[in-house]
Amino acid sequence: MTTLSSSSPWPLASPSPSPNPNPTFLSFSSSPHMAESSPPPSSPPHHQTTQTPTTHHDPEEEEEEEEEETLSELTDSSSLPSFTQNPNSNPTHLPTSTSVPALLHLSFNQDYGCFAVGTDHGFRIYNCDPYREIFRRDFDTATGGGVGVVEMLFRCNILALVGGGPDPQYPINKVMIWDDHQSRCIGELSFRSEVKAVRLRRDRIIVILVQKIFVYNFADLKLLHQIETIANPKGLCEVSHVSGSLVLVCPGLQKGQVRVEHYGSKRTKFIMAHDSRIACFALTQDGRLLATASSKGTLVRIYNTLDGSLLQENVDSVFGEICGFEIAGVLPRYFSSEWSVAQFRLHEGSHYIVAFGHQKNTVVILGMDGSFYRCQFDPVTGGEMTQLEYYNFLKPEETF
Repeated sequence: MTTLSSSSPWPLASPSPSPNPNPTFLSFSSSPHMAESSPPPSSPPHHQTTQTPTTHHDPEEEEEEEEEETLSELTDSSSLPSFTQNPNSNPTHLPTSTSVPALLHLSFNQDYGCFAVGTDHGFRIYNCDPYREIFRRDFDTATGGGVGVVEMLFRCNILALVGGGPDPQYPINKVMIWDDHQSRCIGELSFRSEVKAVRLRRDRIIVILVQKIFVYNFADLKLLHQIETIANPKGLCEVSHVSGSLVLVCPGLQKGQVRVEHYGSKRTKFIMAHDSRIACFALTQDGRLLATASSKGTLVRIYNTLDGSLLQENVDSVFGEICGFEIAGVLPRYFSSEWSVAQFRLHEGSHYIVAFGHQKNTVVILGMDGSFYRCQFDPVTGGEMTQLEYYNFLKPEETF
């Protein structure tokens, strides 16, 4: 077992005056002077020049307190209105296809109370407890429609979208900042390679490419930091969400290595978490605890992100058992056993993600086959979980 860790001072980023990511940012507030955003071509050129933004804030020309106030107004989920509660709606009023859409993306929001679905037609937002469809937007499939990444910002109307599938709605090398109250994109980030994933905080946008990660200020899309990683085709990256300094976790430059960025203290921690490649990891909301799993899938390790120490090792744990190749959710404090506490058997052949539910001792499981499970477990005796609910959000007729 390898548990070596090392730390090094975190250098401030010094991006070039014209870095490869080329942001275009439009103000979050409605303005009659904003140009309507037309869908970009599905096959973008190697490099695209974006138009000059109509509104662009330069933090170097503003006082720090003023900048923080602007940031709160733009990205605080408590001040931004949430999605309209309109189940099974189709706001674009396009003809709804009777065929089952192809599922391209599946992810929870930051507090695991909602989940987002990207399809070859558009995207949908669902509430977890109680389960219901909150919102959907179907794009005109004649001009594309596929959405390969949908990243929510808690429950507000701001999302990050990336095109996907055989007919992408947007180029796969662009991150589109979508305001659903305006029903259009208000900003974009362009890259020279495919975007694998996006993470949002109230103050940051993190874009993950196959071997590089970019960190931006949310208020003005200013590039703050660039990180090089080992090949990361799954777009593995997690960030803390408690207000305060950012903690970011991503693959390192070696097989089995995890990199932890503590932006508050400007320190970088490298943890040799496994001998084989990292398959998935999860971070607590405050960024203090990290759970990792390797490609072998039978061992979950829990680390202290501050000093890199190994706190717990769980064999055949609930994480590996229930979600296969991905870990999601907050870490339970009662994991004192070295063996799994509870299990729930799933159909083989599909990819699943899991989070702890808002109800006590429950988990929510989402599958790329459209399955939604809510299960209850006994933290004392363990054993098989009890299935409380099942829905299929792609095939409602199969719900029971």
